[in-house]
Amino acid sequence: MRITVSGKHVELAEALRARVSRQLAGIAGKYFDHALETDVTFGRARSFFTCDINMHVGRGLTLRGEGEAADAADAFDDAAEHLAKRLRRYRRRLNEHARDLANRAQPEPARQYVLREDGDDRVAGSRERAGEPTYATVIAESATEISLLSVGEAVMQMDLADQPVLMFRNSATGGLNVVYRRSDGHVGWIDPSGH
Repeated sequence: MRITVSGKHVELAEALRARVSRQLAGIAGKYFDHALETDVTFGRARSFFTCDINMHVGRGLTLRGEGEAADAADAFDDAAEHLAKRLRRYRRRLNEHARDLANRAQPEPARQYVLREDGDDRVAGSRERAGEPTYATVIAESATEISLLSVGEAVMQMDLADQPVLMFRNSATGGLNVVYRRSDGHVGWIDPSGH
């Protein structure tokens, strides 16, 4: 498994890098035959450290853990515990997902964009009144996939990746569906076909 440890405005000691590699290899070995790659990013926010772990364990399956604490090692421990907790919760379903993956169609390639609205609302409003279209600015673009999943598998993948929303092709209907985390903590499901 390839492990990348980096810091944003933080100097990382070699002992911390070794600890991160050792613990993540243990977590991955406990739950998976092999994980492909893991990115660990440490940061500093006001008076505490943050740690984000993104572990890519297979086609279309990314796990995410976040932590924060007074020092970098404790922030990593917090993030690793979040990751391990998600893995324990979904262990059986992850194994079933891996077995079924060989029989499924390849995911559809797609593009994911992050948009920022124009900063000055007065300018945007005056453009709309003048008949000129307003556009949001693309600030990030990345490749992604739309996988063929059941609704339960989509919710599992959204939770494991700690994402607020996930688009997928419903394995029961073949249509595009969306699951998302609502502000009240529940999961919402959008199925345009209504089946």
